[in-house]
Amino acid sequence: MRLQLLHLDDALKTQPDFISASLKKNAYEIDMDAADIRLWGNKNDIKAFAEKLKKNLRPNGKPVVTFMGSGDFHHVTSLLLECVVPEQSKAAVIHFDNHPDWVHCKNGVHCGSWVNRANALPQIEKIVTIGVCSDDLKFPEFKGANLQAMCAGKLEIYPYFHEATRVFRQYGKGPGYSQRGGKIEWRNIEAQNADEFITEILESISSSEVYVTIDKDVLAHDDAITNWDQGRMRMPFLMKSLRKIMEKKNILGLDVTGDYSVPRYTGPWLTRLKKHIEIKLDQPRLAYDSATVAKRNAASNMALLELFTECLA
Repeated sequence: MRLQLLHLDDALKTQPDFISASLKKNAYEIDMDAADIRLWGNKNDIKAFAEKLKKNLRPNGKPVVTFMGSGDFHHVTSLLLECVVPEQSKAAVIHFDNHPDWVHCKNGVHCGSWVNRANALPQIEKIVTIGVCSDDLKFPEFKGANLQAMCAGKLEIYPYFHEATRVFRQYGKGPGYSQRGGKIEWRNIEAQNADEFITEILESISSSEVYVTIDKDVLAHDDAITNWDQGRMRMPFLMKSLRKIMEKKNILGLDVTGDYSVPRYTGPWLTRLKKHIEIKLDQPRLAYDSATVAKRNAASNMALLELFTECLA
């Protein structure tokens, strides 16, 4: 595998033991301060960042494994896909997250909208999102959710646990949901066997090639501490699922985001103000000291690193 630490913020730099372990495995460190696209970026900023990213990434035919800091940058996944998944191929994206990241976003890309940008790439077969528990599934039509992608089979969502979702239009039935009247009933995975569930998901993906993206806010607080509200999945479930995916599919790339970092923005004052207001409304206040944050996130990163090394080296 080609291992890289993409420093978009200082999240990974607070974990020196993890960085040291990564460097011993021949990791590349790439410093790309991305404060101007934290949370979201307009089309010009995203285009400029994508060009710089392509110059720094050097895929060598091996799976590209990227650790990249806060989940505020999850939209960088859609840029990595363009670099890692060849245009002439067909690949599915398996997406572990507490949020569906499916909202419509005009004139740019948001960390909560990147799924739509990724699904628009011709080489992407579909995106399978696993682990959502967040309130994004409550009244999604009023929050700009792309439910049409789910209807079209380009997006599958499997909540770890979520109650039925109230909707006002008809969305039919899909692999991860069914609709009864005005409610979408989800196929929750909390009580399911990880191996059996992931095997079924993999059998439904026609492509032999996949890209995996992990936002650590899918995990409970005992396993990770992030900038966002977190789900209920535990590390053993995630690790078993990842192992099965890597055993059964050809991994083109894999990224890990969701480590906590103190928000910092650059750009016009109005943009910075809007972002500041957004995090005040959407992100919970950190309830842990910095040493606990670094220790807990480094532990989960170390576990993931060892698993990737075992399965992809």
